[in-house]
Amino acid sequence: MPNAKLKHYLHLHFLVIIAGFTAILGELITIGAIELVWYRMAMAGILMFIYIKVVQVNIKITKTSLLQFSAAGVIIALHWITFFEAINQANVSIALAMFSSGAFFASFIEPLIFKRRILGYEIIFGIIVILGVYLITSSEMGYINGIILGLLSALFSTLFAVINGLFITKHNATVISFYEFVSGVLFLTVFILCTGKTFNAEFFTLSNSDWVYLFILASVCTAYAFIGSVDIMRYISPFTVILSYNLEPVYGIAIALALFPETEKMSPQFYIGAILVLMTVLFDAIFKNYKRQKRKSNSITN
Repeated sequence: MPNAKLKHYLHLHFLVIIAGFTAILGELITIGAIELVWYRMAMAGILMFIYIKVVQVNIKITKTSLLQFSAAGVIIALHWITFFEAINQANVSIALAMFSSGAFFASFIEPLIFKRRILGYEIIFGIIVILGVYLITSSEMGYINGIILGLLSALFSTLFAVINGLFITKHNATVISFYEFVSGVLFLTVFILCTGKTFNAEFFTLSNSDWVYLFILASVCTAYAFIGSVDIMRYISPFTVILSYNLEPVYGIAIALALFPETEKMSPQFYIGAILVLMTVLFDAIFKNYKRQKRKSNSITN
């Protein structure tokens, strides 16, 4: 039994490393961020559809749900575009450090959507995150465009995570993702056409390495990672899964430093700021779990 548990924990951290590796692929793929996200969502959508057919998932939904999933799909597309463009404008370390500030946005977005009051410690943690982001920004002003795009990416990420938190109570996670991927592709298709570009032979002419990296991104880092993260919750508590995924920037930055030491080496002030943000995110998750457990124990005793 302990060995089985260890196997699931190792699988979880493998999934987190895969999530961190997404940024590495963004650095390696040579096409623009919009085209990259179009390919990612299109290929992942096809793979998800194959999975749906294999396991025979019912994908029938109402028109209202379709509209809701479509809106979420646009937000996901915007999140990925700003994330990969942050890498293009700065580097992997900046993009991931800014991405980790998503918990700060969640502290204010969640109360609005779920209609609960903002907790005192969330405000304190929010101030610490702002301090961490300030340290990063002030030490790396040459990457200001990447920093702004990274923060926008974190905001969009938090928005769709909170929205999906509402969807998941009524719908299958695979169905939600499938429709979000499809709507994201449709949105990006219209956007690309409106910019005057066409889906001609040149659009689909990529280097062999780009095709390989895109397939890995769509299959391993998107379709498989999503299905795996949902499945792992059958064996490990959601809190442990969420807490572990907060380590994604740590793994990603470490991999980036190993692969791209010339472009990824940052100032000491950057790492101090990044550590502040990451530690705050971890403590926020621990506090939330403590509060949840306390409420459970109180309800049992009462």
